[in-house]
Amino acid sequence: MSFVRFLILLSLAAWVGALIFFPAVAHTAFSVLPDQHLAGLMVGRSLRILHVMGIISAVVFLGSSTFARRSFSRYFTARQGLVFAMLLLTLLSQFVIIPRMDRLRSSFTPDVHSAPAESFVENGARHRFDVLHTWSVRVEGAVLILGLAAVYLTAAAV
Repeated sequence: MSFVRFLILLSLAAWVGALIFFPAVAHTAFSVLPDQHLAGLMVGRSLRILHVMGIISAVVFLGSSTFARRSFSRYFTARQGLVFAMLLLTLLSQFVIIPRMDRLRSSFTPDVHSAPAESFVENGARHRFDVLHTWSVRVEGAVLILGLAAVYLTAAAV
């Protein structure tokens, strides 16, 4: 049973740790790389990797914690419910928000921020991109808050 507990803790710690570290990666990319287009590509790729880690972590956590309970009852524990909500939000970001942002980004000049302002006003693409970016940040923030709550509940249960 200790290996199952290890999987529970590892999956949650890796995911939440990556969520905590991600803003540092994004800030560094936009501070160090020569243009915002490259930084955006790097951050987007990093976010996709984070999401894959999250999806795998959620599956490992949910499977391991269900096995540890030795019961496949139809009810989730609170921490399983939190991780399931994290998974749903991650899937929303990965398969809904990011693809829409990518489509809008492809309609921009290579550097979103250097294009003439009037081109964004005319087609509204920049505004739609900014709205999606705001939602992306909110979703990732919600996943982090849920993750911290899941870590607390998991630590209390161990």
